[in-house]
Amino acid sequence: MTFVDYRPSEFATWTQQVVHHLERPSDEVALLETTPAGAVTWTRGDLRAMVTGVADLLDEHGVPHGATVPALLSNHPASVAALVAGAVTDRPLAPFAPRMTEAELLQVLRRIPGDILLVEDESSRLGEILGAQLGKRAVLVDAARTGDGDLQAHDDPERTAFVMHTSGTTGAPKRVDVRDGPVARRADVNGYLLGLSPHDRLVTTSLFHHVGAMGNFAVALGSGAAIVMFPQFSVEAWRQLESAEPTVCVTIPTVFEMLLASNALSSKTLRLLAYGASPIHPDTMRRIQEVLPDVDFVNLFGQTEGSPVSVLTPADHRRALEGRTQLLRSVGQVAPGAELRIDEPDDHGVGEVWMRAPHSFVTDEHGWQHTGDLGRLEDGYLYLVGRRGDKIIRGGENVYPLEVEQVLEQHPGVRQATVVGVPDRRLGETVMAYLIPESDSPLEQPDVEELRRFARERLVGFKVPVAWEFVDEFPRNVNGKVLRQVLAARAGDQVPSDGQPG
Repeated sequence: MTFVDYRPSEFATWTQQVVHHLERPSDEVALLETTPAGAVTWTRGDLRAMVTGVADLLDEHGVPHGATVPALLSNHPASVAALVAGAVTDRPLAPFAPRMTEAELLQVLRRIPGDILLVEDESSRLGEILGAQLGKRAVLVDAARTGDGDLQAHDDPERTAFVMHTSGTTGAPKRVDVRDGPVARRADVNGYLLGLSPHDRLVTTSLFHHVGAMGNFAVALGSGAAIVMFPQFSVEAWRQLESAEPTVCVTIPTVFEMLLASNALSSKTLRLLAYGASPIHPDTMRRIQEVLPDVDFVNLFGQTEGSPVSVLTPADHRRALEGRTQLLRSVGQVAPGAELRIDEPDDHGVGEVWMRAPHSFVTDEHGWQHTGDLGRLEDGYLYLVGRRGDKIIRGGENVYPLEVEQVLEQHPGVRQATVVGVPDRRLGETVMAYLIPESDSPLEQPDVEELRRFARERLVGFKVPVAWEFVDEFPRNVNGKVLRQVLAARAGDQVPSDGQPG
């Protein structure tokens, strides 16, 4: 697939895109916030006023140009205004999750110089506590603060527009400077793949600091689409979305499962469901189509350092429904304008996935983004098998957890699976599976021997787990990523030596 009709916009920077769209008719809807009483709207004129209000606030507190501005913000209109204000005034916003622990926040905030920390009502007390230890003042931003100044776009594509941090599963989050030029190209590519226009209303279920939210807000702002937000995902919050009339939703397959289980996945206005983070099960997609028959699907694979790397298009999903279900195990074909490379592939064609594209933020000297994900190419489609650090080496054979997890999750009694490697004296490492069963009743859990046979029919023997444990939930970090290391440490010496044939 070549995406021959994809054309980048004429704008060199994201701030040029955003200012251009904010200069559209001031009565057009720019932001919506859902509440139990219905949707509250802010027009483009309202957003411009909020942006200049935040810019004035930064001036009043003497924040110098070029300074990074840390913030504890969630999905509110004032947060979007702060994002834009930081970009257009060359004081890039660096949001963090207010639900991080105090110790975690102190660790990352100490790395950012300056004497202010932007907060909202919900995080103001936490901001004061942190500020007292860091020598920073907690400064409140809200939608009531407005101004009337002009917005000036920048033309330097290398300038930092805002800052994101990778979530990571070990160590402190890693800073990613989102440069003005590459984020413009990201807005172009994602806007194209989602079919965004100023008539669309995009909603995401991620928290503001996360690439799933802030990254997609940047795409919407660069494409001129309105943003629909709610502070934190829940089934009840989703039920309130109807009043905002969203047309595009970006989320993860787990959300689909939650909504289907609660009979809450309904919409009269959605035309597209975009997802990432994990594949979607064919049965899940069929169940969604029974409820939303006219909705298309898009799978976008990427990361904080640059996204998308690849895309599984609506046409691919339709082919999957018609019988090519194996496509749903892939993350699609290379994204528009990008190159894809499997670095140092092994005998099975598996190696690290590298991308070279105008929308990458972190690259090597030759322009390649090293994703850290292991994968292989088959008929032009990219199939992921895990992260570099997740690979299990059992007796000299490579086992990729994602491959095993995808097989286990095909079993009707398994809702989610996480596979880890644990030490083994004879083989070096062996394979253990942690499973969340489909049923909440212990009496209805799948039989382990049945699961073993199910896996053995689909996997070579050395990949089949030798130990199994059912759990209610997986340990996760603040962004929802499973902490494999915690599970591996928990397994300890309880895993027997692997006696399976290779």
